[in-house]
Amino acid sequence: MDYKRYIAEKIKIDGVSADEIYSSVTLPPDTQMGDFALPCFKFAKIFRKSPAVIAEELKSAFNVDKVITEVSAVNGYLNFKVNRYEFAKTVISEIENRKDKFGSSVVGNGKTICIDYSSVNIAKPFHIGHLSTTVIGGALYKLFKFLGYNVVGINHLGDYGTQFGKLICAYKHWGNKEEVESGGIHAINDLYVRFNNEADEDMQAEAREYFKLIESGDEEANALFEWFKALTMDYVNAIYKKLNITFDSYAGERFYSDKMQPVIDELEEKRLLETSEGAKIVDLEKFGMPPCLILRSDGASLYATRDLAAAIYRKNTYDFYKCLYVVAYQQNLHFKQVFKVLELMGKDWASDLVHVAYGMVSLEDGAMSTRKGKVVWLEDVISKCIDKAYIIINEKNPELENKKEIAEKVGLGAVIFGALYNNKIKDIVFSYDKVLSFEGETSVYVQYTCARANSVLSKSMTGGSLPENYEPNTAEFELVKQLAQFPEILAEAADKYEPSYIARFAVDLAQKFNKFYIDCKILAAEDEKSRQFRLSLTSATLQTLKNSLSILGIGVPDKM
Repeated sequence: MDYKRYIAEKIKIDGVSADEIYSSVTLPPDTQMGDFALPCFKFAKIFRKSPAVIAEELKSAFNVDKVITEVSAVNGYLNFKVNRYEFAKTVISEIENRKDKFGSSVVGNGKTICIDYSSVNIAKPFHIGHLSTTVIGGALYKLFKFLGYNVVGINHLGDYGTQFGKLICAYKHWGNKEEVESGGIHAINDLYVRFNNEADEDMQAEAREYFKLIESGDEEANALFEWFKALTMDYVNAIYKKLNITFDSYAGERFYSDKMQPVIDELEEKRLLETSEGAKIVDLEKFGMPPCLILRSDGASLYATRDLAAAIYRKNTYDFYKCLYVVAYQQNLHFKQVFKVLELMGKDWASDLVHVAYGMVSLEDGAMSTRKGKVVWLEDVISKCIDKAYIIINEKNPELENKKEIAEKVGLGAVIFGALYNNKIKDIVFSYDKVLSFEGETSVYVQYTCARANSVLSKSMTGGSLPENYEPNTAEFELVKQLAQFPEILAEAADKYEPSYIARFAVDLAQKFNKFYIDCKILAAEDEKSRQFRLSLTSATLQTLKNSLSILGIGVPDKM
């Protein structure tokens, strides 16, 4: 049962829908006040009365029953107390019945969401700056699938541009097939860096010719490009596998090279395209933006041209309900321009395009800048976290079996959770010590809580079952109430494209479980009813923590 919905539908306010009331029902900070509360301040204008008077009137009109056992009006709040046994039975039974599906829904049935994320550049290794787009996009992908949507994960590959002519030129001058095969993407990147440092005018001209050869379909040039692409994909797919990241499409910039001209023609037909200093633009000055550059003066296309073509292709191919772009906030203007141009073209679905912006990631020493040569490769961050996790686990539990496998789950979880815990728009300073702490707001803390719950259940041998007419105490009921919030948290995370809500929920749930664990004896409970209820509650908590971490892409060890 959705208790908030039950309350909302029992309250009748002229001019206010049940949905509006539902969205206003909240949890009081102090359980003594009530289990749910409705602030009445927003209704003051409708009634032209004080919130305190409104709360009293709503209280008088509300009929208590076996679900809502008590209603009080305090300082403009309408507070509700529920039948604790029935509430706990409803929540725990649902988790027991649905297990790894608890929290899922069919709200997305019949709707498609496209998510453009990670979007790696061919021939360039992942650096730590790619972490956020990859794990935020991956979490949103899993979240929307969990809520019943058809999700299309798109890796919009950076596989188009003069840099590939430069790379072929560098390989022709300095490359060695065996060295590149063995060195993989880092060997390719070294060639590209060397070109930028050493190439003279003749080599620059040669590189431009090689790019033209790629565009014209030259067999040798394209064979080299495809080789570089295959080496890149081998490298990135290994990282994606570790991070539990999935894609359904790898259609990148090159894929749209033959789809841009129809867009340009449509812009011309609709008289949106203007010439400015030889370049083709869409003037957006009256919308408070600089012009959107469509073609350079030499006729070359730009990111905007390809993004316009990509958006139209995705709508025609997938007929999406929403199309999300998980890209850093530095591209805010770019996406505002692209979305506005599509709107001016008469695409009524332009309002369904969403830029999911996020902040920057750096290490504590400031390492991040490629210009300063302080770039940090993502695989190095992952490896370091796993190695550190192994050391910590070995110190805490030297007799533990499968320490390497557990350390990998813990280390990878720390990397992912470290990028997801804070609001996505915030810049992140990544600290190895902080993300691997067994205390505090970390995945390690949540995973350790799972291991603790799993240990209790393993020792119980038979598990628990819900006893009849059991009155939960405060610690037990606080934990039940936290569990009950999970479906709502998922809905809110999806509505705001904010995986941090799920990460924070997991930490809050782990904290409440650990308080319950300290306050309430489980295996050595004072009576059999208490023991059975607490084992059921422990099992429900473990399942919900697993579901939370699974959506974030994080595994859960049985022991730690």
